[in-house]
Amino acid sequence: MTQTVICIRWGARYGADYVNRLHSMVQRNTERALRFVCFTDDAARLNAGIEAKPLPPIDLPERVRWKPWRKISLWQPTLDDLEGDVLFFDVDLILTGSIDPFFDHAPDSSFCVIRNWTQPDKRIGNTSAYRFRVGSHPYLYDRLMREPDDVLARYRNSQTFISSEITEMTFWPEDWCVSFKHSLLPPWPLNFVRTPRLPPETRVVAFTGKPDPDEARDGRWPAAWYKKVYKHVRPTPWIADHWH
Repeated sequence: MTQTVICIRWGARYGADYVNRLHSMVQRNTERALRFVCFTDDAARLNAGIEAKPLPPIDLPERVRWKPWRKISLWQPTLDDLEGDVLFFDVDLILTGSIDPFFDHAPDSSFCVIRNWTQPDKRIGNTSAYRFRVGSHPYLYDRLMREPDDVLARYRNSQTFISSEITEMTFWPEDWCVSFKHSLLPPWPLNFVRTPRLPPETRVVAFTGKPDPDEARDGRWPAAWYKKVYKHVRPTPWIADHWH
């Protein structure tokens, strides 16, 4: 059985190299047949083996047209020629372990997602990595298309919208997916003297906001000068071992 992994990329924030790295990491971390699909507005320089498909259509207000709300386009009743369960990854995360268990976990669930690290006591998913059944929850897309102003006023981002409106949600095991910034970065002031450690059980390291993977790898954290008194990361060599 072929496992389908997808990502979505638009604009200039992340180059084709991010998609190529993700594809390579997925290939290294599965022992099963793979289909890798990238929905994008620019298929140039993507590696062989990556299926490039046009961005799914979605009519969003201009102020959020090219923001992560665009990911809601994946929840339409049909998604190109994809069927069944697919695994979505953000292009800026790092894979450090097998992805095959993501397809095996809770096989009857139509939506499996990371439990949000900053509010672990609430029913909020982080959509850096999730598995969903194509066409299973089209009302998410329909609601945003029907009432965009109400949705955007009610929810501060797309993942809180999904978490609040979806009828079924299952969380991944807690130790599978971590946040570099919220889970691994030592607290201030220890972040000035300790290198972030990668737990052996980890399969996905997500990078929300800054630093990006290359910045954390090199010990750089772009920030205003007055924030550098606490926004600091030591060079983190293990990132280079996985992010390629």
